[in-house]
Amino acid sequence: MENTNLTYDYVIVGAGPAGLQMGYYLEKAKKRYVILERAPCAGNFFSRYPRQRTLISINKVHTGCDDPKVNLRWDWNSLLCDEELLFKQFSKKYFPSADCMVDYLKEFANKFNLNVKYNVEVKNIGKEDGVFSVKDQNDKVITCQYLLMATGVFKPYVPAIKGIENVTENYSNASKDPEDYAGDRVLILGKGNSGFEVANSMVDTAAVIHLASRNNLNLAWKTHYVGHLRAINNNILDTYMLKSQNALISANIDSIEKTPDDKFKVTFSYSNVEEVEVLYYERVILTTGFKFDNSVFDEGCRPELCIDDRFPKQTSAWESTNVPNLYFMGVLMHMRDFKKKQSGFIHGFRYNIKSLYHILEERNHALPVPYEECPSIPSDLTDLIIKKVNKTSALWQQTGFMADAVVLDEEREVAQYYDAMPVDYLMEQLADEESYLTITLEFGQKFFDEARDIFSMSRVNKNDYENAHLSKFLHPIVRMYSKGELIAEHHIIEDFESVWTEEVHVAPLRRFLESVLTEAVLS
Repeated sequence: MENTNLTYDYVIVGAGPAGLQMGYYLEKAKKRYVILERAPCAGNFFSRYPRQRTLISINKVHTGCDDPKVNLRWDWNSLLCDEELLFKQFSKKYFPSADCMVDYLKEFANKFNLNVKYNVEVKNIGKEDGVFSVKDQNDKVITCQYLLMATGVFKPYVPAIKGIENVTENYSNASKDPEDYAGDRVLILGKGNSGFEVANSMVDTAAVIHLASRNNLNLAWKTHYVGHLRAINNNILDTYMLKSQNALISANIDSIEKTPDDKFKVTFSYSNVEEVEVLYYERVILTTGFKFDNSVFDEGCRPELCIDDRFPKQTSAWESTNVPNLYFMGVLMHMRDFKKKQSGFIHGFRYNIKSLYHILEERNHALPVPYEECPSIPSDLTDLIIKKVNKTSALWQQTGFMADAVVLDEEREVAQYYDAMPVDYLMEQLADEESYLTITLEFGQKFFDEARDIFSMSRVNKNDYENAHLSKFLHPIVRMYSKGELIAEHHIIEDFESVWTEEVHVAPLRRFLESVLTEAVLS
């Protein structure tokens, strides 16, 4: 930043995957933008995290499919781009090294000539007369109309526990050397992937490992939320269930005290039984996650926070609820689907950012969100919907959170087909439309209600398409609306390999569209 008072339309803070993804679209559109990154390279977060250096985002190189859009269903690391730059060119491992992510993001920034300014630490953000001013560590100032925060969540989230100030070890600074825990009783606060990652690293040496939180453990294979405990991190569960001294604790932690012999006295109130327990440990490690730091903002433009002050509060377009033209990207987008969908991960927020780019183009540059036009007759719409649901990766990754939309124009007998926009945003934008459809991919609710043994669940017979609404696994759902009111709903029956091309999938959808389109015309 050689000059002061540089002015851009868009300033992106952070050159991680989110900042680079938006930079890619702004660069292609030849917008006036800059990405500010405090580190000397892109993707610096992954040079430190995860601590054990193995990503839990999958990288399936061999899918048996040659469609690049479909293959993104099993590629959780690549950013979206029209050119061939995929993460699998940097690693062939299913669970790759975090170092490969650093290499990939560096190459992404370089290949697409993104306007990134490195070694720029944002120290203050103000706003006056609708213009943001961003000041760096050298008091140089850059101004913009639209500010896009892609900093992630990097400030440790510290729960309100009496005596928590006695705990000085956390996920970021705890030793990675197993020998440092030899013979110790260790309490890990938090039962997420980071807590289990730490626990697994010391299982060879620690005498006792307890992982504690208020809530019971959630397994990703049961909830289908990838932020819950993943199989790659759950080895320690064997040591718990097979009576090897380690354990999970579901309890409120009433207090943490230091004893005269430098141990931790921890008082628990169990969640599943009315009982209070006092246990002693040599080590306590905090792995309760991170939060957004809004202290860099002036009081007059400081974004509101929510979810225990961990995330900036946002509209359906990921805009601050109290600071106009301040948007959030990447992990920060997870406020909209916290612990439900995949906006906190690359394979989810890459689609969010593409949607946000189109929203910005429409709001700020009068460029409508792109759509595909087709005749609004049942056979043509059926063919198009079937084609889309069998190729989409956005709806596959963002189940129930993103939807395709079909806006019907009965007078012209055409339909406008929009790809992959957030459901809540669509419902706001289309609230006055007479007739429109949404298409999502979703798991059946019974999947979650009945999933005691996730590996022995019954499935609806594929030929029993009249009971498609009972499908438990991932399947397409088509809904018909009029001015925001749900008129009709159709489930395309689940398929073992999630390929919806047979007559049991196509014919019922055609009949559904014939029915609702006829009613729409008559009304």
